Amino acid sequence: MDIFALRGATTVECDSAELIDEAVAELMESIIKENSICEADMVSVIFSQTKDLRKRNAAAACRRAGFCSAVPLFCLQEADIEGGLPYAIRVLITVKGDVKKQNMVYLRGASNLRPDLKK
Repeated sequence: MDIFALRGATTVECDSAELIDEAVAELMESIIKENSICEADMVSVIFSQTKDLRKRNAAAACRRAGFCSAVPLFCLQEADIEGGLPYAIRVLITVKGDVKKQNMVYLRGASNLRPDLKK
């Protein structure tokens, strides 16, 4: 059985708990669907969010959306880089299983982070 990582990112329009909840749910749902994985396949999930997002922790938003109830989650503040993408949430999911194709998911304003991965 292999161990691999899936990445993804999204953005919100402003610092709002509701918008963070919605964006994290959309991101997790997309990653799970695009990669045909389930919670039992996940080893751990690490979120980062930019310092302008203070209303909700992305890991808490993940749990509120009903994802990863038995998976260790961790959230940290993204490095504050000049010119960095504002209102951004990133995720790194460690997964165990048979590697088929790893589909990284970049939604909303984050789609510009990896134009090489656009579909």
